[in-house]
Amino acid sequence: MATLAPFIPVQPPRVADWQPGWRGLFGERMRNTIYGWPEPAFDEFYRKRRILGFTVHIVTDPDMVGRVLLDNKENYLRPRIAQRILSPLIGNGLLSSEGEDWKKQRRIVAPTFAPGAVAKMAGAIARVATQQTDSWLRGAIRTDMARAATDATMQIIADTLFSSDARLTARAAGEHIDNLVLASGQARVSTILGLQNFDLTPMMVRARRGRVYLRNTLTAMVRERGPSGGADDFFGGLIRALYDQFPAAEAEALAVDNAITFYVAGHETTANALAWTIYLLAAQPGLQEEARAEAVAALDGDVTTLADRLPLLRQILDEAMRLYPPAPRFDREAKAADRLGDAEIAAGDLISLWPWVMHRHRKLWDNPDVFDHTRFAPEAKAKLHRFQYLPFGGGPRVCVGARFAVVEALVILAHWLAARRFSMPPGFTPHPMGTVTLRPKGGMWLMMEPV
Repeated sequence: MATLAPFIPVQPPRVADWQPGWRGLFGERMRNTIYGWPEPAFDEFYRKRRILGFTVHIVTDPDMVGRVLLDNKENYLRPRIAQRILSPLIGNGLLSSEGEDWKKQRRIVAPTFAPGAVAKMAGAIARVATQQTDSWLRGAIRTDMARAATDATMQIIADTLFSSDARLTARAAGEHIDNLVLASGQARVSTILGLQNFDLTPMMVRARRGRVYLRNTLTAMVRERGPSGGADDFFGGLIRALYDQFPAAEAEALAVDNAITFYVAGHETTANALAWTIYLLAAQPGLQEEARAEAVAALDGDVTTLADRLPLLRQILDEAMRLYPPAPRFDREAKAADRLGDAEIAAGDLISLWPWVMHRHRKLWDNPDVFDHTRFAPEAKAKLHRFQYLPFGGGPRVCVGARFAVVEALVILAHWLAARRFSMPPGFTPHPMGTVTLRPKGGMWLMMEPV
């Protein structure tokens, strides 16, 4: 039997060497953060840059990353630049807060995403996935699976965390969220320099409209429910806990901020992981058939443990998030001087951590641009450095909803594969777009037909 050639999934072009820092503020590199990376970045672990007066340390060495995210975590905070970009949308919620405020909020939300709690949500996830596959047209049709993924994850967030409030469905809020994510991911020189943003482009106008819709909607929901929370769901528990620990006005603001954080982040990253995973399966029919057989068998059992019966699909999902990490970058700012390896870090310096680069680094992975799900077989996965693979960040601030995202993705994928066969349409190539998240630009247009 002939050996299949290694499958190399699509990625943006690279350049031969490092470019001047200012180049990243204009053109395609400004719009797409994973475009035009220099080849040496995938061989070296450290690079110091000077960009618009800021000293930026690009760090991809797992030991150095571990010092930033864990060993000396108190010295590395979310950058003030990031706060200026994100605060209009998410305020002072879990994603943007620091210190004691962050610890209080983390303790409040963590029980919602404990393993037992997530298992209980599997039924609601399965219901949404079943409703979706039942609604698909019969026959061979070309479908935007990125849109399908977003519709599913937004409905699941609305059902599991917000008691199925119709104002938070894809139909009501999907376009607003799309506009917000795309706009937030574009670096603006005015924001970086601390100047007032006079950007009146159509995108920014739509983004402001989306921000107003989301904030007004969730503020109204908080006030409708009142300090008691109004329902025994995530949102209700969040409201009650915040009113117990903070003054009323602050509790209301934090409830809105955290609701926005979990609503936007809770569906966006999972939707992207789903889109990239189904692309990888569509491009490899043999592997897709193996995953389908596993999914069909696993669906015949207790839904609360469904995700645990999908080991092959879990490996494929992990490899998808290696090749297309949900958040391609995140940054920290040094509070005080420190040393990372041989590098001297000064107070105020920016530390730029890039899962996009780390996950494709030639000194961390064999043939890193090749798809190989066996990298995440139990024996191989156990040998990975703790800070080598960062689909959900790392350290104490690792994504609190990581387990929920994995279970959600696996349950949806199992239902998709059991219902439909996916293939690549002639002439279609997905385009990875790195902003705050890593989306397929223009959608993920695949052929699907009944199994």
